Amino acid sequence: MSTDTDEGLFGDIDLGWEHTKNKLFLGLIFAASMFGVVMLALLLLDVAHTFYVGLTEFNISLVQFFTVDGSRRPELAGFRGAIIASVMLMLFTAILAFFIGLGTAVYLEEYAPDTRITRLLEANLANLAGVPSIVYGLLALAALVNGIGTGPILIAGSVALALLVMPIIIVSSQEALRAVPDSVRNGSYATGATKWQTIKEVVLPAAMPGILTGTILALARAIGETAPLLMVGALFTNRMPFGPLDRFSGMPTQIYGWAAEPSQHFIHLAGVGIVVLLSILLTMNGVAIYLRNKYETEV
Repeated sequence: MSTDTDEGLFGDIDLGWEHTKNKLFLGLIFAASMFGVVMLALLLLDVAHTFYVGLTEFNISLVQFFTVDGSRRPELAGFRGAIIASVMLMLFTAILAFFIGLGTAVYLEEYAPDTRITRLLEANLANLAGVPSIVYGLLALAALVNGIGTGPILIAGSVALALLVMPIIIVSSQEALRAVPDSVRNGSYATGATKWQTIKEVVLPAAMPGILTGTILALARAIGETAPLLMVGALFTNRMPFGPLDRFSGMPTQIYGWAAEPSQHFIHLAGVGIVVLLSILLTMNGVAIYLRNKYETEV
C-alpha cells in the first residue's frame, strides 16, 4: 500500500535530477562560504607581508612605534597617541552606551506595556542597528561639533560611536532578558521580592552573559569605525589626548591617513598599525570571553 502511495506522490519527479540539484546547491553555498574565508585569508596575508616588510626593509622600530606620537615625517611617526585616543574613545563610548542601552532594554522588556507604541519603538531600534555609521557621524557633527560648537574633540567622537552601538546593545540585551525563564521571575516573586529586586538580583545576573556578549561585539565594531570619526573632524594630529575635550586621532583614522600617503614608508606604517588594531581587538574579545564564562559559572 505504501509503495503505491509513494509512486503516486513521486511518480512524476525525477529523483536523480533532484539529487543533482541538491548537490549543486550544496556546492554553491560551500563556495560562497569559502569565498569569504579565502578573501579574509588573502587580506590577512597581505597585512602580514606589509608588516614584515615594514620591520625588515623600512626599519620600523616597534619600540618607537609604541612610544612616539604621529608625525609628518615617516621615520619619526608613531602610534602612541592613536592607541591612547582609541582606548579613551572606547571607555567613554562604553559608559555612554552601556548604561543607557541596558536601562532601555530593561524598561522595554520588564516595564513597558505591550502596546502599539512599544512595538513601534522596538521595530525602530532594530532598524537603527542597520543604519550606516556615517549617519551617526553626521548627527554628531551637526549637533555637537557645529551645533554646540565643541569642535572635533574626543567626547564628540565618543557620542557618535555611542549612538552607533547603542541600538545593538539594546537589541542584544532584550534578547538576553527574554531568554531568562518566567519561572525564575515567579520563584522570586513567591519569596516576596519586589519587581525591581527580582530584576536586580535574579534577572540581570542570569542575563549578564548575553548582555556582555552583545556589548563586546558592539564595541568591537566601534573600535574599527572610521567614518563617524572623520565626520566629527578626527583627522591627523601629532599629539596624545589627555582628556575628553582634547583633539584626537584614533587608530582607524591614523591608519586611514597613513594609507592615503604616497610614501611607501607610510603604507607600511599603516600595515603595522593594522596589526596592532587587530591585536587589541582580539584581546578585547578574549577578555569578553573570560568575563562571560565567569558570569556563566557564577550564575
